[in-house]
Amino acid sequence: MYAGWKSVVGKYTRPSVKQSVWQIVNSFGGLFIMWIVMYLSLQVGYWLTLLLAIPTAGFLVRIFIIQHDCGHGSFFKSGRANDATGIVASLFTFVAYKYWRKSHAIHHAHHAELEERGTGDVWTMTTDEYFAAPWWKRAAYRIFRNPFFLFGVAPTINFLVLERFPISADETYRHGERSSVWWTNAALAGFYTLIGAAIGFDKMLMILLPTMILASSAGVWLFYVQHQFERTYWEHTPEWDYTLAAMHGSSYYELPKVLQWFTGNIGFHHIHHLSPRIPNYNLEKCHKENELMQRVVKLDLRKSFSTVRFALWDEQKDRLVTFKEAAAARAAALQGAPVQSASHA
Repeated sequence: MYAGWKSVVGKYTRPSVKQSVWQIVNSFGGLFIMWIVMYLSLQVGYWLTLLLAIPTAGFLVRIFIIQHDCGHGSFFKSGRANDATGIVASLFTFVAYKYWRKSHAIHHAHHAELEERGTGDVWTMTTDEYFAAPWWKRAAYRIFRNPFFLFGVAPTINFLVLERFPISADETYRHGERSSVWWTNAALAGFYTLIGAAIGFDKMLMILLPTMILASSAGVWLFYVQHQFERTYWEHTPEWDYTLAAMHGSSYYELPKVLQWFTGNIGFHHIHHLSPRIPNYNLEKCHKENELMQRVVKLDLRKSFSTVRFALWDEQKDRLVTFKEAAAARAAALQGAPVQSASHA
C-alpha cells in the first residue's frame, strides 16, 4: 500500500538554511517580545499577563519543535549547528537536548511495538493487562488516563520536575546523555537566576510558570492525540512493521493555520514518523504533493477531543477502547455472551 515511500520523501529531507534561520528568528524573537510584553502587562493587571501567556506558550511550543528537529538532525545540514541550536532551545523548553534526543529516538524506533512500550510514549495498557493487574495499578492507570491529570497536572510535573533527572537512562545512554541533564539543570539555574536578579524573582515566576504550564500541556496534548486515536496501530514485535506504525499509528492532525504555525507543522505526524529527517517546514508540502501521504486517519479539532475517551488497547478488536467498553466486553466474555461495541452500536 505504501510501496515506494522512500523515493517519495527523499527530496523533502534537504533542509534550507534560509528557512531554518528565519524560523529561529521568528520563534525565539517572538518569545522574547512576548516576555517583554508580559512583563509590562504586570503594571496593568495579572489577568492581562495570564491572557498573554497563551500566545507566549505558542512560541515556546514552536521552539520545542525546533529542538525536536535538531534532535533528528533535520533542521540544519550541519550536525554541530543542530546540536548548538538544540542546546540553546533547551534553556527555554526545560528539556535536556541530548537526553531527550536519545529517548525520542527510541520512541521512533519502536513506536506502536507492544513489547517496547515505556520510553517516550504515553502509558498504554492492553485490556488483558488491565484486568490482570492488581487493583492499585488499575487505579493508578485510571488516574493517569484522566484528562485533568494527563493534560493538566502531568505535563507540568514532567517538564519542571521529571526532566531534571535521567530517570529512564539505561546502559544504552552512554554518550553523554545522563550528564547533559545535569549540565542543563546548571545552565537553567544560572540563566533564570540572572533573569530573576534583573526583573525580580516574583515577576519572573509570574511570567514563566503560566507559560510553561500552558506550553507543556499543549505539547502533551499534541503528542497524545497524534498516537492515541481509536483506529491507531499497535502490534507485537514479530508482526510489527515500521511503515504501518508510521502511517497507521500516527494521525494527520489538521489544525487551523495559526495553530499549525505555532505547532511547527507537527500535525503532519504520519510523515514525520515515516521520515524524521524531513524538517518541519517541508512536511506540509510533502503531504499536499503526494496522494500516498494522504491515506491516513485525519483528525480536526472537533474530532480530536473525542480521543480522550479511549484508554485501553483491545487486541481482539485491533483498536483503542474506553474503560466502559472494556468492562462490558469482559463481563460478556465471563458470561459467555457476545457484546456489541459501544462505539459502533
